[in-house]
Amino acid sequence: MKLTFLGHSAVRLEADGHEVLIDPFLTGNPSATIGPDAVNPSHIVLTHAHSDHLGDTEVIAKRTGATVISGFEIIEYLGARDVSGHPMNPGGGYDFPFGRVTFTPALHSSSFPDGTYGGVAMGVIIDMAGKRIYHAGDTALFSDMGLIGRKGLDLALLPIGDDLTMGPEDAVEAAALLSAATVVPVHYDTFDLIRQDPKSFQRAVEAETDSRCVVLEPGSSLEL
Repeated sequence: MKLTFLGHSAVRLEADGHEVLIDPFLTGNPSATIGPDAVNPSHIVLTHAHSDHLGDTEVIAKRTGATVISGFEIIEYLGARDVSGHPMNPGGGYDFPFGRVTFTPALHSSSFPDGTYGGVAMGVIIDMAGKRIYHAGDTALFSDMGLIGRKGLDLALLPIGDDLTMGPEDAVEAAALLSAATVVPVHYDTFDLIRQDPKSFQRAVEAETDSRCVVLEPGSSLEL
């Protein structure tokens, strides 16, 4: 599997001829190195409805015919805009052509740019090409991350920006609970409000947990 960090919390997964996007915020994202026309997913996974995660979903899905996988309220909202979707909720799992998707809890709010209720915020586990990826979405630290870690994770994407999500100190604790083989920080430096030092976070993760931490620049990739 090839994982590419697209900036902020946006990620592209590629394996076995499949392309899957998570939270494709590209237009208006100062850290993004590509635009929405440069991706061709069959599926888009959304953790919640905030604009910096919903991003270019509608534009991309209408161009490519991608199926959006997300919470019930998000799929209803996008369906009214002629976007195909598959509704899910925390704890639910489903097998798609590229692999299995299971949503987890996340501690965060969720609403669309127009103020419409976006359902609950979620994290997501994706089993694809023999690898298990956890994208925590926007969340605070919570102890049940220890239960998520029991599934055995190859990689965990964790927000470290603070203020709107957990900050670096809590994200290190999250890494300890999750025990993923590799940790990648996301949701930082996009805006002044969430400026952080990812290298300091990397050092802390590798000093205080058994996980490897990889800091990816926007546009860079990691082979799993």
